[in-house]
Amino acid sequence: MTTTEAGETAPSGDAHEVVTDHDRGIHGYHQQKDEHLKRLRRIEGQIRGLQRMVDEDVYCIDILTQVSASTKALQSFALQLLEEHLRHCVADAALKGGDEIDAKVEEATKAIGRLLRT
Repeated sequence: MTTTEAGETAPSGDAHEVVTDHDRGIHGYHQQKDEHLKRLRRIEGQIRGLQRMVDEDVYCIDILTQVSASTKALQSFALQLLEEHLRHCVADAALKGGDEIDAKVEEATKAIGRLLRT
């Protein structure tokens, strides 16, 4: 039996095996899921506003200002999600050790690289 993050025990053949929420498919953003969905709906509204602005022939600079605001909102969301990934998924891999931590760090590094290219 091993102890999980929640203090539960799980049957195990390996005395060092740790079962975490991550193993159960619970992602780092789970606790803030409602907040994230609300934020994404707001961003979706901004994008629809951009469509409406183009449809109504709004001045280019005004549209670009809204594009910038929408971009910043998405970047802020991405940064929050990345932080949660590091705190949950990467920390979970660090707890387990071995090759899993290297894979998670590489995965996070590539995600950061993609975010920086945008």
